[in-house]
Amino acid sequence: MNHLPLIIKREYLTKVKNKSFIIMTFLSPLIVIAFVAIVAYLSQLNSDKVRVVTILDESGLVKNIFKSTKNTSYNILESMSLEDAKNLVKISNGYGLLHIEDISGGKIESKNITFYSEESPSLTLISGLESQIQSELTLQNRIKEGIDVEKLKASIVNIEINQESFEGEKTSKADSVIKLIFGGLAGYLLFMFIIIYGNMIMRSVIEEKTSRIIEVIISSVKPVQLMLGKIIGTSLAGITQFVIWIILGSILMSIVSLILGIDMAQMQTPQQQIIEQAMENPEVNAQLQNILTGFYNLPLTNLIVAFILFFIGGYLLYSSLYAAIGAAVDNETDTQQFMLPIMLPLILAVYIGIFTVIEDPHGTVSTVFSFIPLTSPVVMLMRIPFGVPIWQQVLSLLVLIGSFMFTVWFAAKIYRVGILMYGKKPSYKELIKWIKY
Repeated sequence: MNHLPLIIKREYLTKVKNKSFIIMTFLSPLIVIAFVAIVAYLSQLNSDKVRVVTILDESGLVKNIFKSTKNTSYNILESMSLEDAKNLVKISNGYGLLHIEDISGGKIESKNITFYSEESPSLTLISGLESQIQSELTLQNRIKEGIDVEKLKASIVNIEINQESFEGEKTSKADSVIKLIFGGLAGYLLFMFIIIYGNMIMRSVIEEKTSRIIEVIISSVKPVQLMLGKIIGTSLAGITQFVIWIILGSILMSIVSLILGIDMAQMQTPQQQIIEQAMENPEVNAQLQNILTGFYNLPLTNLIVAFILFFIGGYLLYSSLYAAIGAAVDNETDTQQFMLPIMLPLILAVYIGIFTVIEDPHGTVSTVFSFIPLTSPVVMLMRIPFGVPIWQQVLSLLVLIGSFMFTVWFAAKIYRVGILMYGKKPSYKELIKWIKY
C-alpha cells in the first residue's frame, strides 16, 4: 500500500485544481445566498406593507373585536350602505371590505358574512378573521343562553399522559418528533453526499478510462490501491468543498444582510405573527418546554460519534460501488442500468426510518435493517436517539466496516477487468464472470 498516499494526493489535487470544481465551489454559495437574499428581501417588503381592512358590521355584534397589528389596520365604518362602503374602499385603495349583515336578532351564519376585494385575499388574513368572529359569536351565544362561561372554561380537561422509563427517565411525545427530525436530517445528508460525490468518483473513473491514462497508471499500481485512492481523495475534496461552502456562505450572508438592510431577527410574516400569538397560550408554552426537554434528553455525545462513524462507513461503502460502476462502463449513459440497485437500498432505508423506526424503534424490522450494511447508516442513526445498546451500535459498525472491505475487494475485481474494457456495454452476467477472474 506504499502508493496509496500518492494516489490520494494526486486525486485530491486533481479535483481541487479542476476549473469546474473551483467555479462551482465559489459559484454555488453565491447562487444559494442570492436566492435566499431575494426571498428574504421580498418577504421583508411584503411584511412592511400595511393592509387596511374596512369593517362594515351592520349587526353591531363584532365590530369592536378587531385590533390593529403591525401589518393589518382595521377601519370601522358606521351608518353606511354596502355600495357606499365598496366605493370608499376602491377609492382609498383599501385591501378589502368585510361586510356583516344585520340579522335583526337572529344568529349570524356564514352566508351573512362576505369579504369583498379586488384580488384574491390572503388565506392567512381570512383565516384570522374567521377565527376572531367565530370566537366572539360563540362567546356571545353562550352568554345569551345563560351558560356560565367561566365555569365552562374551568370544566375543560386537557390530558397529556406523562411518559417515564422504568429507570425514571422522563420523556414526551415531542421527544419522538425531535428524534425523528435528527435521524431524518442525518439520513438526508448521507443521501445527498453519496449522490453528489459518489457520482464524482464514478465520473473520474470513466474519464481516466476513456482517456487511456489508466493503462499507464495500472501498470505500476494495484487496482485496489487505485480505487481506494480515488475514493479517499475525492472524499477529501468533497469535504474541502463543503467546508468552503459553509464559511463562504456565512460571510456572504452577513455581507448581503448589511448591504440590503435585511434583519432576519426582525422579519415577520403573518404566519410568524400567528405563532407569536399562540406562544402566549400557556398550553403552547408547555409544549415548547417539552420540546426543549426532549432536546436535552438526546444522547448528544453518542449521536455525534455515531453520526461521524456511520456517515463515513456508509459513504465509503457506496463510493466503492460507484467506482466499480465507473470501471464497468465507458460513459455515463451506460451507468443507468447499474444505478437503481444502488439507490434502492438508500430509499428503502429512509422509508424504514420514517415509517417504522418512529413507531417501533426496537422492533424486528427496525433492528434487522439497522444491521444490514446498505441500510444501517440511515436506520441505525434514526434508532440511536431512542436508546440503542452500545453493543448493537458497535456490532452494526463492525458489520458495516467489514462489508466495506468486502465491497472494496469485490469492486476491485470488477475494476481490474473493467478498467481495460472498451466499446462494450457489460451485463450483470459478465460482471459476475469478472469477479471470478
